[in-house]
Amino acid sequence: MTDMSSSESPAPQPSLPARCHALLPCAGSGSRAGAAVPKQYRTVAGLPMVMHTLAAFAAEPRIASIRVVVAPSDRFLNVDDPRIVLVRRGGLSRAESVFNGLQSMLDEGVSPSDWVLVHDAARCLVTPADIARLIDACQGDEVGGLLALPLPDTLKQERAGRAAATVDRVGKWLAQTPQMFRLGRLHAALDAARTDAFTGITDEASAVERTGLRPLLVAGSARNFKVTYPEDFAMAEALLAHRT
Repeated sequence: MTDMSSSESPAPQPSLPARCHALLPCAGSGSRAGAAVPKQYRTVAGLPMVMHTLAAFAAEPRIASIRVVVAPSDRFLNVDDPRIVLVRRGGLSRAESVFNGLQSMLDEGVSPSDWVLVHDAARCLVTPADIARLIDACQGDEVGGLLALPLPDTLKQERAGRAAATVDRVGKWLAQTPQMFRLGRLHAALDAARTDAFTGITDEASAVERTGLRPLLVAGSARNFKVTYPEDFAMAEALLAHRT
């Protein structure tokens, strides 16, 4: 019998399945909310708004880690959960904060083939069911995708403060978060946009679209709105109170 132990190639090792991670840009000032503290830290239903957001992601068992990108000087957020990591690399824009967070993940050795769900900290009404629905729809997709809603209202084109035209709303959607893409793909898309100071990049999907890809649209929920203006806080408070 011939000894093949020294000549045979080792058996290929099965690749590890892609994991899902959450990334929350949380370095904004929230100036439109008119609050003394950044809006993501304003108390809603007994907790800082971002804590409701974090609780939703922590409740989805497929989320392997949660990273929150905060300003280097941030002293508002303290968490006691081994899955939640504060990344003190917040940038001058949301896109820059997301890019910095992705770079930090790569620096830590997170696989570029893993999925990242980027979510607005101020969308505190997201639910574990919303997150699960996006993962279910995207984990087998070549590109990835985002939660979104078909535009329900008549859309107007404004000129000098007056309605100048009615815009056809067929095929138009309101983008939400989370938005789910492969870490390496999203990092590369944002890196390309970085040369132009992220001009025109309003969400992760817009960066991926610039590479010629078409993200999947996954039906979201009207309750998953972004708390932006002072009156939004009362609505968020009522909806969160109704859950309990």
